[in-house]
Amino acid sequence: MTPQQGLAFAVILGMMGFFVWGRYRYDLVALCALAVSVVVGIVPAKEAFFGYSDDIVIIVASALLVSSAVARSGIVEQVLRQLGPYLTSPRAVIFVLVTAVTLMAAFVKNIGALAMLMPVAFQLARRTNTSPSFLLMPMAFGSLMGGTMTLVGTSPNVIVSQMREDLLGAPFRMFDFTPVGFCIAAAGVVFLTFGYRLLPGDRKGAASVDAAFSIHSYTTEALLTDDSPYVGKSVADLEEIGEGEVQVVTIIRERFRRVTPSPSWTLEAGDTLLLEGESSALEQIVAQAKLKLAGSDSDDATEPEPGAAAAGAGDDFGVMEAVVMAGSPLVERTPGQAQLAERYQVGVLAVSRSGQRLTRRLRTIRFQAGDVIVLQGNLKQMPEALGELRCLPLAERDIRLGQDRRRYLPILVLAAAMGLVATQIVPVAFGFFGAAVLLVVLKSISLRQAYDVMDWPLLILIGSLIPISAAMQSTGATDLIAMWLSAAGSALPPHGALALILIAGMAVTPFLNNAATVLVMAPIAAQFANGLGYNPDPFLMAVALGAASDFLTPIGHQSNTLVMGPGGYRFSDYWRLGLPLSILVVVIGTPLIALIFPFTG
Repeated sequence: MTPQQGLAFAVILGMMGFFVWGRYRYDLVALCALAVSVVVGIVPAKEAFFGYSDDIVIIVASALLVSSAVARSGIVEQVLRQLGPYLTSPRAVIFVLVTAVTLMAAFVKNIGALAMLMPVAFQLARRTNTSPSFLLMPMAFGSLMGGTMTLVGTSPNVIVSQMREDLLGAPFRMFDFTPVGFCIAAAGVVFLTFGYRLLPGDRKGAASVDAAFSIHSYTTEALLTDDSPYVGKSVADLEEIGEGEVQVVTIIRERFRRVTPSPSWTLEAGDTLLLEGESSALEQIVAQAKLKLAGSDSDDATEPEPGAAAAGAGDDFGVMEAVVMAGSPLVERTPGQAQLAERYQVGVLAVSRSGQRLTRRLRTIRFQAGDVIVLQGNLKQMPEALGELRCLPLAERDIRLGQDRRRYLPILVLAAAMGLVATQIVPVAFGFFGAAVLLVVLKSISLRQAYDVMDWPLLILIGSLIPISAAMQSTGATDLIAMWLSAAGSALPPHGALALILIAGMAVTPFLNNAATVLVMAPIAAQFANGLGYNPDPFLMAVALGAASDFLTPIGHQSNTLVMGPGGYRFSDYWRLGLPLSILVVVIGTPLIALIFPFTG
C-alpha cells in the first residue's frame, strides 16, 4: 500500500465514521472530507470543485424540480380518492397505496411520491379502521423499490449510469434498469401486501407540526364559474370531493338571496359558496370543481383587483396564516374597512373562528381577536404588513389554498423529457434540465418553490464526493480493494460474487448514504469484475440495487425517516419487515441481474 492509497483510505474511513456517528450533517462531513483530501494532496486543488459541474448533479437537481411539479399537480391524489370507497380491507388499501407509490417513484423523487400519498393513507386508515403503522412503512419501502425501475427514479441509478460512462465509455440508458427493477418491485409489492402483519399494529404516531397547528374549521368564499363541471349538480356531489371534510354552509344567489342548502340543492353558475373545512380539503374542492376564490382575483372594490395583490410579487406571491391579536386594528373591522387590499396589498382567502360557524361573506366579516386568517399577497412584504396589523404569523405550513394547479402540464413535460432521453435524441442531463426550465417558464412551479424543493445537502454531498471517488481510482485504492475482493470472490461462483457485491451495497448504504455508497463502491465493483474476468455491467447494477434497497434502518434513507414519527415506529421495527424484504431482493435480484446482464460479453 502506497502512502497516497493510505491517505485515501483514511479519508474514506474517517468520513464513514462521522456518518455513522451522526453528530454532524452529512453534507458538512463531505465538505470537510473534500477539504482534507485537497490538503493531503490526493485531490488536486484545481480539480476540487469539478464535481459540482458534473452531469450527475444537474440530473438529480432537475429531477427534484420536475418531480415536485408533478407532485403538486394533484392528479394521483384525485385518482386514489375516487378509489377510496372501494377499498374496504387493510390488505386492499396496502396493495393500492404501495402499488401507487411504487409506480410514482419510478418517475418522481421517491420521498416526494411518499409525502404526496401519506395524507391519502391517513384518510384511508381512518375509513377502514386500519392502524397507520400497517400502511406507512410498506409505502416507504415501496417508494425505494419503485426508484429502481428507471434511470431517474433514484440517485444511485443516475450516479452509476454516469460512472459507467466514465469507466466504460457509455452510460446506462433510461430503461436499462426497468427489467430488474420492475420484477423486484412487483415481488416486493406482493410481499408487503401480505407481510405487513410482521409490523406491530399498536403503534401511535407522533403529531407533526402540521397536525399541531391544524385548523379544522376554515371558512372561505368561492364563486361557481360557468366552466365548472359541478354546474347543475347537487351540493352533495360537490361535498363528496372533500370526503366529508368540507361542508357548503351557505349559498348566495343573485347577489342577495341567501340559503342554507340541503344536500340535494342544485348548484347554478354564478352561485357564491361559503365553504367550511380544513385547508387541504378546501384546496382540493376549489381545484377540482374549478371554483374562483374571493380575495384572490375579485371584482369587488373591497378586495384586490385581478393581480393587484400580486403586483410586483412575481415568484414571491403566496399565502400565509396568522392569528388576529387583541389590540389589532382589524378587530371589529371588515377587510374593506381595514383597507387590506389598498394599503397592505393582501387578500383574505379564509377565516377560522373557534367555536363558531361563519355564514357571512368574507368582505362583510368583522374580525375578532383570536381569528385565524389566511392571507394572500407578496410574501416578502407580508411580515411587515402583519406587524402593522398586529397579527401573529403561525408556523409555516404547506398551504396551497389559492395557488394555481396546472394538473396535466407537468405530466406532459415529464413524458416528453423521458421520451427524448429514451430515444437518445438528447442526453439525460440536458433532457431533464430542459424539462425543469420549461416548467418554471410555464409557471407550473415558481422560482421560489423551485429553490425550496432542492435537496441542497444531497447535491453538496454528491458534488463533494465525486472528486474523492476519482481520487480513490487515481491513487489505485479501488484497485487494491478490488484485488482483496477478488481473492475472496475467486472461490465463489459468478452468482456468488454478484451476490457479494449486492449484499455489500445493502450493508453499507444505511451508514454511508446511498449516493455516497455508489460513488465509493461502483469503481470497486467494476475493478472487481475485471479482476475476475467478468462483464462489469451486472456488478454495477448490483451496486445500484443494493444502495437503493435500504430497508433495515430509519436513518439510511429519507423515506424511512419520514414515516418513523407518523407511524410510531421504533428502530427495531424496520428489521421486522426490512430483513425479509432484503433477503427477497438478494434471492430474486441476483439471478435476475445475471440473466439480463450476462457475466461475459
